[in-house]
Amino acid sequence: MVVGAKPSKLPSLLPVIGFLRPYKLRLVGASLALLFTAGATLSMGRGLQVLIDRGFGGGDSADLLAAVSLLIAIAAAIAIGTFIRFYLVSWLGERVSADLRKAVFDNIVQLHPGFFELNRSGEIMSRLTTDTTLLQTIIGSSFSMALRSSLTMIGALVMMFITNLKLSLIIAVGVPLVLLPILFFGRRVRRLSNQSQDSIASVGSYAGEVIQHIRVVQSYTQEPFESAAFAREVERAFAIAQRRIWQRALLMGGAILLVFAGMAGMLWEGGQDVINGRMTGGELGAFVFYAIMVASGIATVSEVWGELQRAAGAAERLIELLNTRSLIDDPGPQELPVQPARPELRLDGVTFYYPTRPGQAALRDFSLPIEAGKSLALVGPSGAGKSTVFELLQRFYDPQQGRVLLNGEDIRELGLQQLRSHIALVPQQPALFTGDVRYNIRYGRPDASEAEIIAAARAAHAEEFIERLPDGYGSHLGEQGVRLSGGQRQRIALARAILNDPQILLLDEATSALDTESEHQVQQALHELMKNRTTVIIAHRLSTILHADNIAVLDQGRLVATGTHADLMKSCELYQRLASLQFRETDAEPVSCPSTESAPFAPG
Repeated sequence: MVVGAKPSKLPSLLPVIGFLRPYKLRLVGASLALLFTAGATLSMGRGLQVLIDRGFGGGDSADLLAAVSLLIAIAAAIAIGTFIRFYLVSWLGERVSADLRKAVFDNIVQLHPGFFELNRSGEIMSRLTTDTTLLQTIIGSSFSMALRSSLTMIGALVMMFITNLKLSLIIAVGVPLVLLPILFFGRRVRRLSNQSQDSIASVGSYAGEVIQHIRVVQSYTQEPFESAAFAREVERAFAIAQRRIWQRALLMGGAILLVFAGMAGMLWEGGQDVINGRMTGGELGAFVFYAIMVASGIATVSEVWGELQRAAGAAERLIELLNTRSLIDDPGPQELPVQPARPELRLDGVTFYYPTRPGQAALRDFSLPIEAGKSLALVGPSGAGKSTVFELLQRFYDPQQGRVLLNGEDIRELGLQQLRSHIALVPQQPALFTGDVRYNIRYGRPDASEAEIIAAARAAHAEEFIERLPDGYGSHLGEQGVRLSGGQRQRIALARAILNDPQILLLDEATSALDTESEHQVQQALHELMKNRTTVIIAHRLSTILHADNIAVLDQGRLVATGTHADLMKSCELYQRLASLQFRETDAEPVSCPSTESAPFAPG
């Protein structure tokens, strides 16, 4: 499923409004404060009428003091109501934004890996940040302003009709003329707002990808090309934003022009009535106040309308992420019989197509037993299906045909937590998080003690270089462990697997990034770790798996042969060819070189 923005409508905001339900009391308090403030604001018109007719016209200082005191009391009431409303509404905006961001992230981390093959991480991050921030602004500010303006506008219209019917009719005729451009331009603003949000997400995604691969960019001297390409993305986003701003400016400017044209006509008629004694100056002053409230209310609503359209688009994108379901069905924790200490795995008649390559089978009618407590190595040319076996064993994907069995049970019947808690993976390219050494080693076991962390690092032959880091186990490694060399990152990943103490160990050529001097030590650590564990190894170098209990030869998604190294050298032509090519390359006597491990923070 590819997530993407569609033409948004205001009902898209309804699911977001549902996030307000846990905070009903605060919502009620904000609503009462809003009503109170709107009522106090409307009463200001009567206060002005009293000030003009009695304070100014009465000729008595006491009357003037009373009128001014009334205005001060009304202003104090407006200030108190506004304080309560602003605090509660802003709190709700921040709270709902945080809850929505957490809910979307919680759903994202549960999605199947295939989802991230079809959707760019930069766009997803833009939705988690930019879109939720926009919704926070709408809920915590703009939506409240629109409600307040709508209430005061309706109340002011009512008070206008009470004050003077003839002048009110003049204003009433102008209101529909103001609403027409709001509706007309609103549709354009909504469409351009969606395009603007998508273009911003595209800019962020592009920049994130370039920064992530900055060494490749600089290595190939593609800085000018990437700068030009990024500039095109930025200019495209700016062009869309410019059109959106133009439409919104027309919307607000047209509304203001029509409103004040209507007020000019009203003032002419009202002035004639005051001159001829048909109404007092105070009544005209109150009427003008209410007319200004109506005008400002319409202007505010017209401005907020564009923001609401943008928020509807943001809400739709977030709710789409929130409602996306993983293709991997998790039955949750299951009551299972006692598991043996050394689990047995089996792929039984598996046929599997990646979602992005539905016409090409990664595995076809593939059956492979993996004996309990034994080591099995997977060898074969690139694209043979070795990594796919790892993906299916961890249930990142489900096969279209066949089954993957753990101790005779289909892993689809197991909870994902139960299945993956048995497994530890050491990938060829180790994944480290932006944190310190301690955090990365105990990632699979957050409750591990300091002594256990140190023991795991020692077993992975990582303790020596860790202790030379500036802050030892508290040293931060940078994004993706950029401050470490490749071999050091690999040993941190290996220590993580050792600490996890898995029953099933998946090794994707776990020593591929190590220098020759430390490879032997880590191989010894792996040999100890593999004892009494069911181990599956992806082998890119046959020299590392000569002593595996069993070797499976794969080619084009099929199992070609199985056996020991000696058996396969006699019976499998593909294995003979792979061995001949690799061992021919390693015939030269290795030359001993000084170790570079003394520079722990120099990436290698």
